[in-house]
Amino acid sequence: MFLRQLHYLVAVAEHRHFARAAESCRVSQPALSAGIRQLEEELKVTIIQRDRRFQGLTEEGWRVLKWARQTLDSLDGLRQEAALAQRISGGHLAIGAVPSALRAISTLADEYRRVIPDLTLEIVSLSTQEIARRLKERELHLAIAYTEHGVQQGFETLDLYRETFVLLSAESSNIAPERCFQWHELGLLPLCLFDRGMHNRHILDRCFQAAGVTPRVVVETNAPSIIHEEVRRGQIYAIAPVSALPDYFMDGGVRLNPIADQPCATISLIRLSQDNLPAVASAIWDHTQTLNLSY
Repeated sequence: MFLRQLHYLVAVAEHRHFARAAESCRVSQPALSAGIRQLEEELKVTIIQRDRRFQGLTEEGWRVLKWARQTLDSLDGLRQEAALAQRISGGHLAIGAVPSALRAISTLADEYRRVIPDLTLEIVSLSTQEIARRLKERELHLAIAYTEHGVQQGFETLDLYRETFVLLSAESSNIAPERCFQWHELGLLPLCLFDRGMHNRHILDRCFQAAGVTPRVVVETNAPSIIHEEVRRGQIYAIAPVSALPDYFMDGGVRLNPIADQPCATISLIRLSQDNLPAVASAIWDHTQTLNLSY
């Protein structure tokens, strides 16, 4: 068995296409296919369902893929540990983040590159459920997600900050700049909210339910830019955590008002509970413990 065969398998699983997988591995498609067949022969299992095209992984294939990723991740960790004996100056880090952690991940990315100059980052926006899955499958090294209800067994967490929700309105609206709103008052406004697929929407729904009101939701979206545009026009209001707002929200056109009785919504850094994390991931985890984030 060769490591390149494991790389081939991971590439096919990611691209779900033999030609694109071969291109990403910088080999010919026949060479990639032959490598995977050799792996199947050595392990005496069928890994890939195939006709002329990639049809998916078999049940055994998914198990082999998990071990392949773990093996390659461990190898990368070994290489980084060797480099750590001198000094960590680079490495690769895959981070998943919930959409509402937009400002936090930007701040952390800048800080991580400052302390590790040659660090390369792969950052993906995912739901809390998808983050947990990808961490388990070792597709991510670290993640930033909600943990106010705890996390699944097998994960470690490092609390980063508690979200602060605000009311967004156009600067041209007649709302007093310093007015603090109650949840029952917010339920009377025409609102643009993040869609129900996002965890912080569930938090807002619980707040309205506790206040005994049904919100007037006229627009739902998963894009901060749409919220900004809808609010800026002056006909609709929005509720969002400050940590989810890009810098252009602060550049004029939109006003932020405080909300009383803030919900408990904790954002944390998450990793698998294991001893063989890549050196760069461990170093980033340790450095994050020295930071103080607030939004």
